[in-house]
Amino acid sequence: MSFPMLDDCVRLQRLLPPTSGQAPMVLDTDTYNEIDDQFALAYALLSRERLSVEAVYAAPFHNSRSSGPEDGMERSYEEILRVLERMHRAPEGFAFRGSRSYLPSAEEPVASPAVEDLVERAMAPREGPLYVVAVGAITNIAAAILTRPEIVERIVVVWLGGQPHSWHTAREFNLQQDLHATRVILDSGVPFVHVPCTNVAQHMTTTLPEVAAHVRGHNALGDYLFTVFEEFAEDHFARAKVLWDLAPVAWLVNAAWVPTVLTHAPLLTDLVTWSLDRTRHLVREAIGCNRNAIFGDLFRKIAAFEGP
Repeated sequence: MSFPMLDDCVRLQRLLPPTSGQAPMVLDTDTYNEIDDQFALAYALLSRERLSVEAVYAAPFHNSRSSGPEDGMERSYEEILRVLERMHRAPEGFAFRGSRSYLPSAEEPVASPAVEDLVERAMAPREGPLYVVAVGAITNIAAAILTRPEIVERIVVVWLGGQPHSWHTAREFNLQQDLHATRVILDSGVPFVHVPCTNVAQHMTTTLPEVAAHVRGHNALGDYLFTVFEEFAEDHFARAKVLWDLAPVAWLVNAAWVPTVLTHAPLLTDLVTWSLDRTRHLVREAIGCNRNAIFGDLFRKIAAFEGP
């Protein structure tokens, strides 16, 4: 599979964070996998001063909370609907089911309503790029690129997954769920903002008392988010929870809160480690998160939410 390759100057321009107005975006999320996706979905929808969320896609996942990738996708779709209900947002034409399996290879897409919608939105006339924020296995996005390779010229992918490029392993849940999809993204030349987990999104920790104080009691959305946080663990004593998926949304809200550097797109080896080739195209890699600023922004927006 060959992909259109953007001119380096164009790609670098696309890798600059949006500076003003609403950035058009879609969110791809394995929403039932954990509890951070629900917070990320709410944060994106509440950040209307910076983001215009056009669609939400359910991503596949497989762990103890699902019986397989297809079941994980379906459970994620249902969870998306529960969050949207509490935000008084209709799902029709907005929430889409994603891939029912991971990619069988790095050259074979998996069809889904989410893939069809992403291709259509990416190819629609617009002045700038469509930002594709992914916080799960990146199957849907890779499938869309394989289906219509020219969308790499029209989108910017912002992904929470894997580990820092200097880390001894790339292995992490989102990445290792679909290695083929990860390679498609890295090899396609699509403008790419990578938000790793260890020492980066890992900073996005909060606790039950903090969520109780600043999220619960304001509205149905806050009460629901508090409930899923509380029920995720039996014992919250001396326990903090990482809400990883807030980080890529926060980069679009205020890029200063998620500082990045330009680096060459890494190669993903069969050992699930990174290999560096300095002849490859440039991408952005996040190197930290301003935890306090991001949570402060989120808590204020949840408390102020009154409806559509």
